[in-house]
Amino acid sequence: MADFFEELGKKISDAASEIGKTAEDALEIQKLKSDIRSMKRANDRNMLHLGRMVYDKFQKGEVDDTDYISLCEETEKREQEMERLEEEIAKIQEMR
Repeated sequence: MADFFEELGKKISDAASEIGKTAEDALEIQKLKSDIRSMKRANDRNMLHLGRMVYDKFQKGEVDDTDYISLCEETEKREQEMERLEEEIAKIQEMR
């Protein structure tokens, strides 16, 4: 009878551990997805700003690519970070 309760206790403990891991993974994925959404919004703002800058310069007959390097570099870095976070999400989901 003691073996039955020991085994039952172990199964319950294992199930609780698995549920905890699944919940932890879900929270981590949601955090990463939130980070990605924030980065996408920042990139959208940069793209709007970049478009307005280009249009203003176009209207003035001034197109100078060096004015846009900083925004483009920031956007590029966020794109790379978003890809890395997407890969991290995929790894977490594969472990389930």
